[in-house]
Amino acid sequence: MMAQDPEVPVPPPPATLVGRMRWAVADALTVVRANLAHIAHVPEQLMDVTIQPLMFVLLFAYVFGSAITVPGGGSYRSFLMPGIFTQSLAFTAITTAVAVANNMAKGVIDRFRSLPMARSAVLLGGTAADLIKNVLAVAVMAGCGLLIGWRTDHGLDQTAAGIALLLLFGFAMSWLGTFIGLIVRQPETAQVFGFVFMFPLTFVANTFVPTAGMPRVLRSVANWNPLSATVAACRQLFGDPGAAPPSGAWPLHHAVLASAGYSLLLLAVFLPLAVHRYRTATAR
Repeated sequence: MMAQDPEVPVPPPPATLVGRMRWAVADALTVVRANLAHIAHVPEQLMDVTIQPLMFVLLFAYVFGSAITVPGGGSYRSFLMPGIFTQSLAFTAITTAVAVANNMAKGVIDRFRSLPMARSAVLLGGTAADLIKNVLAVAVMAGCGLLIGWRTDHGLDQTAAGIALLLLFGFAMSWLGTFIGLIVRQPETAQVFGFVFMFPLTFVANTFVPTAGMPRVLRSVANWNPLSATVAACRQLFGDPGAAPPSGAWPLHHAVLASAGYSLLLLAVFLPLAVHRYRTATAR
């Protein structure tokens, strides 16, 4: 009779708070490397942060741009770029939700939960990998924007602040997408979420046109839309043209503060919800 191999003991988590934090960060970095290594083997996963943003830039700049006049003057292409940046990073929620839902359906999440690793590392590593992809997306869109005539008229510090706001917004949307992916019953539902909620939300905003010409109800929704605040903040920091914010639209009058506040609020709500759901989720 063959002797059974003894069970390999699972190392306990560090006893101190600092030790647990280091343990979680180390595990999260391992997950980030795994995600990036997978992308290297399947590079078509980057289409949503390369080909899709380029398509939107060229489509709106050359097809719709000739028919749209920016109130107060200025180039529509410069007006457009902050909207394209924000829309593309908002779509992070869709791609993340679909990826997490797929992992849930295939039992990948259960396998991760069975490993001796920090529970938060899988989600933190996934959203950190999304953040790296968002940096690539912004770089690709900025390069395309420069080719079609977009320029930032303010200094490097304000331009960097605008990019930081964009990446913070994209990071927050990753956590929203993570939570959606953990609660839906199948990956197709996560895809539907993008088309029935996220896609319209990016258009009921100041993303591509000023909100002043919208019907009253839509205008109110657009003025308080988190995407509108981020777009307006980037236009302000980049020095791009734009209509004066309508009266009563506090987020557009204080766009930088509102954009940061919206992103931090999304993180404060969906990060703990996603971690709690991950701890209790089971394969479907």
